Amino acid sequence: MSRNHNEQVGGGVKKILYALKTIQRIGLLDSNKALRSNNACKACGLGMGGQRGGMTNEEGEFPAVCNKSIQAQSTDIQPPIPSELFDFTLADFRALSAHELEHLGRLGKPIFKAKGANGFKQVDWSWAIAHTIKRFAATDPIRSFFYSSGRSSNEAGFVLQLLARLYGTHNVNNCSYYCHQATSVGLASTIGTGTATVELADLDKTDCIFVVGANPASNHPRYIHKLKACRDRGGQVIVINPAKEPGLVKFALPKSPKSLMIGGSKIASHYLQPKIGSDILLIKGLAKAVLELERQNTDFIERYTGGFRQYREDINRLSWHSIERATGLQQAHIQAVALAYSESDNAVFSWGMGLTHHAHGVENVESLANLCLLRGMIGRPGAGLLPLRGHSNVQGVGTIGVKPVLSDDVFNAMQETLGIALSDQSSQPGMDTLACLEAADRGEIDAALVMGGNLLSATPNTSWATQSLDKVAFKVFLTTTLNAGHVNACDDSESLVLPVTARDEEPEPTTQESMFNYVRMSDGGISRIAGARSEVSILTDLGQGLCSSQFDFNAFKQHDNIRAAIADIVPGMQKLKSINVAKHEFHISNRLKHSPEFAMRDGRAHFIVTGNNKFDAERSFTLSSVRSEGQFNSIIYEENDSYRNISQRWSVMMNAQDMRDLNLAQHDKVDIVSDHGEMVAVMANAFDIPKGNVLAYYPEANSLIGLQRDARSQTPAFKSVSVSINPTA
Repeated sequence: MSRNHNEQVGGGVKKILYALKTIQRIGLLDSNKALRSNNACKACGLGMGGQRGGMTNEEGEFPAVCNKSIQAQSTDIQPPIPSELFDFTLADFRALSAHELEHLGRLGKPIFKAKGANGFKQVDWSWAIAHTIKRFAATDPIRSFFYSSGRSSNEAGFVLQLLARLYGTHNVNNCSYYCHQATSVGLASTIGTGTATVELADLDKTDCIFVVGANPASNHPRYIHKLKACRDRGGQVIVINPAKEPGLVKFALPKSPKSLMIGGSKIASHYLQPKIGSDILLIKGLAKAVLELERQNTDFIERYTGGFRQYREDINRLSWHSIERATGLQQAHIQAVALAYSESDNAVFSWGMGLTHHAHGVENVESLANLCLLRGMIGRPGAGLLPLRGHSNVQGVGTIGVKPVLSDDVFNAMQETLGIALSDQSSQPGMDTLACLEAADRGEIDAALVMGGNLLSATPNTSWATQSLDKVAFKVFLTTTLNAGHVNACDDSESLVLPVTARDEEPEPTTQESMFNYVRMSDGGISRIAGARSEVSILTDLGQGLCSSQFDFNAFKQHDNIRAAIADIVPGMQKLKSINVAKHEFHISNRLKHSPEFAMRDGRAHFIVTGNNKFDAERSFTLSSVRSEGQFNSIIYEENDSYRNISQRWSVMMNAQDMRDLNLAQHDKVDIVSDHGEMVAVMANAFDIPKGNVLAYYPEANSLIGLQRDARSQTPAFKSVSVSINPTA
């Protein structure tokens, strides 16, 4: 066994030990029951579980489980927060870290904070429901918004959006506006669909996988198994990321004894590290090299695409000098990757928020789709486009209508199927997530319902977000555990927090959709928290109290009735109607692209000519926010980052030469300043990243991030922020 002992490697024995420690803490029987029950995984959108068993994926592979799934279970399997803790003040709760709040325990009873009060008090359910109905009934619906995270079910999401629209607002949002909305817009303009074109089985047929702006070693660990398998077949794994992530270089797969023994398996065959915000020019550089090699798929282009002539002219106008200057990469290195792509038979392009979290995020996605089309890598098994979704059902809640604008066919089918009349979308258009908070800041929002997630911590410009949410006179949250969004932004407003069941505790089966457009059914049925209620139960009670004259929400207390409605209303979801009887999980129809058919007006995919956008920092450094191995979205499970060997979250990762230029030693303290805020006394860590680029953890770094966003998707630019860094005085 040969290994550099200073080399950082992802996965490995430390993850096995972490899992063991977690299982011991939550109890062997409880953890086994939770992990192996027929419920979909609560973590990322890669998906596993459902009717084949909790540790089995749709290909029947067992065990398909990862650290993220165990982390998610670790906080769900907690006892209720002791009632005595609510004798403490808001200030006491705010002094806790995100990790400490998450690990206080499960919320077991509704809690309420009155306007001007300095703490919460526990209330009973009947009062909580009645008070919520009273506050929303007294509010002009246009002055409200409804929001859902991606951990909720399709059933709860459908009831939420129906309740909002019957109540009288289209201000209906989910967390995709803070993650992959740029993907949905970018893919719609190029191939006519906003989701993945491949299924999980396609990853076993590919010989080239691109991983762009993502760190699946931390965020989608089971994807690493597919990357390694591609390498084992002699294929290529091409990583494009400013940061040299240890887990994408080598990863010790916990279920592979050989991988553990040799100190980790090589993942990336090629690793390009462009400057932050230079993605379009790098992708165009790859296309330029492919064209110079004359390896474009001319037959596919002529038969199935449009716009190629204009696209090729745009690429030809771009000089290698401008590409090198913008990206910081050498022409030869870009050409080497282009050659590897050109020699592949089947390529899959996967990407994360490193591509979407920019002011030109949609064009980033369009550029990547262009590169895919250039060699005809779509429309057959083993090749296509794969956005790496974060939350386990974020794609599902979008599918069933948790968004401000519905397609005309869904909008009309909803009215006809349910026998209801909804307000016109064009005359009263719904606002996206950030627009709702901007309206709140202007004093134009009086009530909000937030189902799951942590809207405060997910929003850029933390001080502004806190101020804006506090201007919402009444907020009701549906949650399993407390987070910063519940205990902040409520000094001058009312806040009601309602305890809900986790996915595997639902009293009736629910469904979820993976990033592969695969719908699973979760049985629920585990009993842990006596005082928690299902989201559907709460929403139907609210709907009955607010809108009973328009629709009988009591009918939707049975989940089968909700699924029947979705099946009749949402295209491609017809099989949902019988899923609880047939136990047959399914891919949503007309999304996978195993033949070159595109839902565009002319039936062709389209090359899109984009600008040559890149991020130019006005200050000395460009910052990107990132997640650690020990977190999932805004949930913090561990304070340290084991893969990057960083001991605390109040840290910044910097190029070693940049640190020397500032006379900084490892772990010296620095102040980070942007036009929007500052982080004081942050620990500096040398990291493999281009000069002038730095990384800091989300959501802590949100205090530095402004409200700049992509104009087409409204996705905030979390990953391109101009900052100054100075040694702490």
